[in-house]
Amino acid sequence: MNPALDKLTKFLRLESERAYDNRAVVGGLQQMLDPWAEEAKASNLPDSSIELVVSRLRDYGRLSPNSRYESLLGLWNRLREAHPELEENVLLHPSTGDSLPGEQPVIIEADTPAAAEIQEDLPSTPAQEEVEEKTDVQPAIPEKKEETLPPAAPPSPPVALTAPLTTVQGIGPKSAKTLSKLGLTNLGDLLWHLPRRYDDYSQLETINRLWYGQDVTVIGTVEKIEMRAVRGGRMKITEAIVSDGTGSIRVTWFNQPWIATKLKPGRGIVLSGKIDQYLGRLTMNSPEWEPLERNQLHTNRIVPVYPLTAGVSGKWLRRVIHSVVQRLASRIPDPIPEEIRQSADLVPLSVALQQIHFPDDQEHLKRAQHRLAFGEMFLLQLGVLRQKQDWEQLESEPLQIDDEWLDHFTGNLPYTLTKAQQSSLEDIRADMSSSKPMNRLLQGDVGSGKTVVAAAAIGISAANEAQSAFMAPTSILAEQHYQTLRELLPVAAGIPEETIRLLIGATPEAEKKEINQSLEDGTIKVIIGTHALIEDPVQFNQLGLVIIDEQHRFGVEQRATLRSKGQNPNLLVMTATPIPRSLALTVFGDLDLTLLDEMPPGRQPVDTRVVLPRERSRAHVFIESQVEQGRQAFIIYPLVEGSEKVQAKAAVDEHQTLSDDVFPSYNLGLLHGRLRQDEKEQVMDSFRKGEYEVLVSTSVVEVGLDIPNATVMLIEGANHFGLAQLHQFRGRVGRGDSQSYCLLIPDHEDDTENTRLKAMQATNDGFELAEVDLEQRGPGDFLGKRQSGFAQLRTAQLTDIRLIEKARREAILLFEDDPDLSKPEHEALSKELTDFWSIEKGEIS
Repeated sequence: MNPALDKLTKFLRLESERAYDNRAVVGGLQQMLDPWAEEAKASNLPDSSIELVVSRLRDYGRLSPNSRYESLLGLWNRLREAHPELEENVLLHPSTGDSLPGEQPVIIEADTPAAAEIQEDLPSTPAQEEVEEKTDVQPAIPEKKEETLPPAAPPSPPVALTAPLTTVQGIGPKSAKTLSKLGLTNLGDLLWHLPRRYDDYSQLETINRLWYGQDVTVIGTVEKIEMRAVRGGRMKITEAIVSDGTGSIRVTWFNQPWIATKLKPGRGIVLSGKIDQYLGRLTMNSPEWEPLERNQLHTNRIVPVYPLTAGVSGKWLRRVIHSVVQRLASRIPDPIPEEIRQSADLVPLSVALQQIHFPDDQEHLKRAQHRLAFGEMFLLQLGVLRQKQDWEQLESEPLQIDDEWLDHFTGNLPYTLTKAQQSSLEDIRADMSSSKPMNRLLQGDVGSGKTVVAAAAIGISAANEAQSAFMAPTSILAEQHYQTLRELLPVAAGIPEETIRLLIGATPEAEKKEINQSLEDGTIKVIIGTHALIEDPVQFNQLGLVIIDEQHRFGVEQRATLRSKGQNPNLLVMTATPIPRSLALTVFGDLDLTLLDEMPPGRQPVDTRVVLPRERSRAHVFIESQVEQGRQAFIIYPLVEGSEKVQAKAAVDEHQTLSDDVFPSYNLGLLHGRLRQDEKEQVMDSFRKGEYEVLVSTSVVEVGLDIPNATVMLIEGANHFGLAQLHQFRGRVGRGDSQSYCLLIPDHEDDTENTRLKAMQATNDGFELAEVDLEQRGPGDFLGKRQSGFAQLRTAQLTDIRLIEKARREAILLFEDDPDLSKPEHEALSKELTDFWSIEKGEIS
């Protein structure tokens, strides 16, 4: 059958199914005539048949339903005379079908209750802009102006937001499969598929007042339009002259020839886009456009721009979402109680959802964004407050020490504690002496002295005959802590050296078995290790303290597993990554925070400089001068071995070059993550002992390595690292009495303007750098594996300290009134909170 006749059959069958309401095609059957006629000509349908269809349907919309039926029946009988292959009873037997990508708009009504709630005539082709513009889209149900005043809260949700996308008219299985690539599988997904940005075309201008580079909307009349082929017919350019009485402008579209048949001279048009310039005259290239008589969705307003995927066009998705928003948003109940909305000056969720997608103006958009961001942050704050409440309801054995013990501990240290260390030690002492388990985050910049504070906590635990477990993320760091604590604890805390042990993956099996036995019978008082501590064979006699270093590197389950090996043991988590205050309030709101913001006396700031790639040899000469003075140096590379995909220097390759050509008279060590554990430890031990003058390494040295004699940190490909990593690298030097240096060499000279590198050069303050890192890269580096809840954020920014404090204030007030959210008015909020936090209670920190 001729494809144009096949398409017409579908139109008429659907019109019959809809009882001849003239909505089988959006805007009426008459709206499909021009594109259909063009396609019919292209398919060689006889001119007489085309003229018959056009003449019969041109005034179809003016007829009554009965007259429409008679008109269509007469048309069909005439067509069947010329085309016997046509079905006989197409108007008598309605059926359903599916609009597949690539077809003209055929609107199929899904036979589901949900579809009845959101009836909307939509174009059926997500992949083609052409299809969208061939039919003027008008809603099947008269639209109401979006409400700007808070509507009354509905008693229950309007439809199941879990209803599949195929309940939307115009979305069939193939279109739904394409949308699934965007993570869109149901109505709720569409409603919460928020714009990634907006194009503001709300400012109307007359043509005589346009200027180059302006984003603007113009309303005018098509004076002239033509299509021409260029590049041997491979490209088709449609050009129009549009005027508005004050002037005229040339408008150009590329590879959209159908526009020339759609836009006839004399027709009103709305154009939105950027004003360009060609040969001194202002132009518009590929602007958004709509007929003047249409309710503008793509022009003359703030236009949402959504995340897309292959096969889904922006206009098509915008119309689909507009359909769902118009039908559902106003009927979505708000889980945040009215009194909190008033206190926090929030618009209702229904209004926010309408305005976040299709804002009336910038002020409405701003209030919508604030409402949605507050909602997310409010749920985050409620979650961490609930974790804190759950923790505070636990009981543990008090671990107390007197002043004499504390004086003995501090008096036997090889150095004097800073005021910040003394204050943190008092916090920990008070926590551990309570019948509630300690749940504290010890946050301190590189070199601020966290380990000695942890040692004091271990001493308190041992003084009460309890055991302590100290878990570090890497074997290198675990062994370093082991060496430090074996030197410190026997003298300061009186813990016998033989009761302090190390358990890592490389520990021999026989020794592991002996350690496990000694932990179970209580002989070992302090165990330092890696993930090996949480393995099943490890059991404690009386675990009183759990210390987790670089806590963001451990998952929730790992921390919970170690903690479960005791009866509500005290928990001290430590991080050398400075965490911005805004993030600490949110991410770690369930933890008591102790801040080590004071460096030990004698530590000098590391002199940091950005070095141009062409000045690399000067950096090597500087390293030589430091080595000649008996110092040592690190040289860091972003890769282990060379890669075709990543243009950056690699440690293995450069180690050979440096050894042969640059530092032939020195011993150079090589350290990277692919070495076996025993090989890593051997290299580190040799460097610590001074057997290597220079250590070539990857980011494996990022955390914890303490080499007081190292004074130079040279970082190649510095532009590949984040600020947090760069600051950690820099913290590996400057740990002794000598002035130390950090040299940053980017891949290319243009990268010397890299914001991170300039920030590193400007300050040694880790907290300042953390704020910059949070702004630039988001919270990922700080969150680590603490992701549940935070992965749900769509609009809230963890850099917005005012929003965080506002949400926390409201959350605290609510918790004081109804901590269990058991009141009837908090039922919806309680459910929302449960959905938002997907992990078990008490297992976040």
